[in-house]
Amino acid sequence: MNTLHELYRVLQDRRDHPRPDSYTARLLQAGLDRVLQKVGEEAIEVLLAAKGQGPQRVVEESADLLYHLLVLLVAQDIPWTAVLDELTRRHMRRGRDGETPASSPSPGP
Repeated sequence: MNTLHELYRVLQDRRDHPRPDSYTARLLQAGLDRVLQKVGEEAIEVLLAAKGQGPQRVVEESADLLYHLLVLLVAQDIPWTAVLDELTRRHMRRGRDGETPASSPSPGP
């Protein structure tokens, strides 16, 4: 997880000190809708890779998706540690009640 922490800090720096040659700075300056579009595109690319492009493509596209998710978090001023804390909370709850998130009932409308 150390690499993701470091990447998050770099992305914050690109937001706070944009450079013209930085893809991240340009993406953040393009606004939330563009960031959301990229997250969606990358999520679809992970799915397509998993359907038959081989394990290496899944790894590559997953890295792209994680990068763009971190950009989204930076754009929304959500600390990366908030995601880690949520995962920890879910893991602790799973240990208490024996359910995995996938087997937990979905909240109703």
